[in-house]
Amino acid sequence: MREESGPPLPADHRERQQTVVMTTLTVLAGAVDAVSFLTMGHVFTALATGNVLFLAFAVAGEGQVTVGRTASALAAFVLGAAAGALVTTGLVARRRHWFAAALAIEGVLLGLAGLTALWRHGSGSLTDDPDYLVIAIVAFAMGLRADTALRAAVPGMPTQLAQMSLVRLIHGLAGAVPSTPLRGTIRVRLLATVVGIFAGGVLGALMTPWGTGHALLALAAAVLTVAGLNVVLARQGLLAPELVG
Repeated sequence: MREESGPPLPADHRERQQTVVMTTLTVLAGAVDAVSFLTMGHVFTALATGNVLFLAFAVAGEGQVTVGRTASALAAFVLGAAAGALVTTGLVARRRHWFAAALAIEGVLLGLAGLTALWRHGSGSLTDDPDYLVIAIVAFAMGLRADTALRAAVPGMPTQLAQMSLVRLIHGLAGAVPSTPLRGTIRVRLLATVVGIFAGGVLGALMTPWGTGHALLALAAAVLTVAGLNVVLARQGLLAPELVG
């Protein structure tokens, strides 16, 4: 059963809480992709669109990308999204803390990838020696994240894609979006998505000197912290219902 106590949260409090949580996850997704691209052999693990294009380049024989790396990342991402759909559907049906559980699984997978990188390659970067297993584990975790964000359905905050958020933000600033009670909140969320991915990219780039393994372990710890806080707040009745189950 859902573990909640206290009166329902005010709508504005729920909206702010959702925005903070999803912005944090957006920053972490940007950092994961930066670490992947810069230390794992020019491959994305969270941005599936980038891998589709990279795969096209590799098939055409252009660019410094390979079919193997991009195909394994894309396949693992798809499998992760499928697994996430199955797991979270079961958790939601049982009214469990599906959001925290999905994040916990993601964090464990990122930690496993970090430990695998350290075990097989030491504390350095995998740029010159890409490891398909590490790439697949991280991409699987980010496929799971894609399902988590989709199921949370926080408007304007997919956590892994900035393009449509940027376009919607521009439309809003240009007055092309009809005025609604949530217009201000949506604008903040769209901006948070764009800025969050940028900030995550900067963060991930700054983490690259740590080496692939240590960077992934740090990101895993951050995701697990978000999952743990989610459970604590839910038990105190301080979490938006959409982020509980």
